[in-house]
Amino acid sequence: MERRFFENKHICGNIRYNRYSMKSFFGKFITSIIFIAAVITGDISAQNTVCDHEIFNIKSRREFFWDETMIDISKTTASPKIHGLVRRESVLTHDEPWEGDGCIYHNLICDNGLYRLYYKARNMYTSDGKIDLDGRICYAESKDGINWVKPQLGLREFNGSKKNNIILDKSVQSFDNFFVFIDENPACPAEEKYKGIASDQGGLFCFVSPDGINFKKGWFLTNKGHFDTMNVLFWDVASKKYMGFIRGFYFGTVDSRGVRDIRYIESEDFRNWSDPQTLDFGNADDYALYTNCVSQYYRGKHVFVGFPTRYVEPTNNEWTDTFDKLPGIEKRRIRYDLSPRYGLAITDFVFMTSRDGYQWKRYDEAFYRPGPEQPNNWVYGDCFPAVGMIETPCNFPGSDNELSMFMVANYWMGIPAELYRYTIRIDGFVSYNATYKPQVLTTKPFIFEGDELFINFSTSAIGYLYIGIKDEDGNEINSYKLFGDKIDRQVGFKDGTPSQFKGKPVVMEIKMSDADIYSFIFK
Repeated sequence: MERRFFENKHICGNIRYNRYSMKSFFGKFITSIIFIAAVITGDISAQNTVCDHEIFNIKSRREFFWDETMIDISKTTASPKIHGLVRRESVLTHDEPWEGDGCIYHNLICDNGLYRLYYKARNMYTSDGKIDLDGRICYAESKDGINWVKPQLGLREFNGSKKNNIILDKSVQSFDNFFVFIDENPACPAEEKYKGIASDQGGLFCFVSPDGINFKKGWFLTNKGHFDTMNVLFWDVASKKYMGFIRGFYFGTVDSRGVRDIRYIESEDFRNWSDPQTLDFGNADDYALYTNCVSQYYRGKHVFVGFPTRYVEPTNNEWTDTFDKLPGIEKRRIRYDLSPRYGLAITDFVFMTSRDGYQWKRYDEAFYRPGPEQPNNWVYGDCFPAVGMIETPCNFPGSDNELSMFMVANYWMGIPAELYRYTIRIDGFVSYNATYKPQVLTTKPFIFEGDELFINFSTSAIGYLYIGIKDEDGNEINSYKLFGDKIDRQVGFKDGTPSQFKGKPVVMEIKMSDADIYSFIFK
């Protein structure tokens, strides 16, 4: 099985992982010889602190403190901190006759200022009390990411009328899931610009559309997987490949009933796909992940983010006293009678990030919990976030923009499902945090392009940051005391400017107290 390993070069130009092969092996070998020769001749000092690590060329990219890629852990005392979502308003109520309490798997795309939303719609039960397996794929749109409309498309008939927002239904195939992306491959034909992904009997298939609304079934992709969730595929500009994240399932020692997992696939032509590889979470615990919600982060597409829903089911399917005290006991009992897991499983979701799509840093503390008990939560179907995020204005005039994410509520509760908007700071999923007691964050060596440093940071009134930049010759500049709360603050320096280090290996040291730093960029 092929795996990806970190590129062990002295200078890592794109902070990505490469396929391990004989070619890459010899490339690494030659690079190592060159590096050793440089040390012997004095071109690179092996003892200098700037060169104790591989040197990353970040160019003019924004870098994020969500993992340890850029951080010298041996010299860092600050620690990562997860930040949560804030629930805002309901933006869509799924109260049409063709919708219901089974609306799920929302995903959105930004298309030249128009936001397009796709989702599976159904009522969970048929008239005779059985699970309804006939999902319909529906469409909504918005110009601001906050106010959404369901246009009457006139494409599919429901109860004798085409006045609805259905784009696909069982007349085409049975739909468990549907994911849409805009194909940014320059070689993609115009009539296939929008691609939909859905599972069907026999595997994963694609749909194609010239306009994002009128889809026709395309071709078979792969049958190596389980696919009974929202499967995510997209074109990666850097690697010039399609990348995919799909449902896997295996039987092991963790749970004899099987464990849902996430697997990675790739393709150069969107037709021939690699064998799936289980995502590598290092030494993290192994537990079931129901969805993946992976995307390239829009402010730094060399970094991937994921918000997988975590599926938690009692190993012995035992109904305990706690289930009697959770909300909605009557409906929970009805679901339990259909299948014990329908009544006993509960879900939340976590945050994960990657530089290559295969090896991931996953935070096991919930990124979002089911929350304070209400009549319709703490059920199987809570915390299924939509794929995609939108930068929206803050509710407080004059403040920085924030990120809007979306998540469904009232799932499987016999009332219309609702899509709620949630907000979080831009780049704000994880920060490196210092308590009141001063702490430090030290980066690994890197090369940058640009003249000025900008940071995304937050402090208390008494808190602060001091930033120092130092090269391998001992030259350094130090910032003024920094305090405030801004997503793009230019850093002022007392004794020079970052431009004097442009193109040279440097280390950045950030001394902090009661503060958070999320990201930085040189412009």
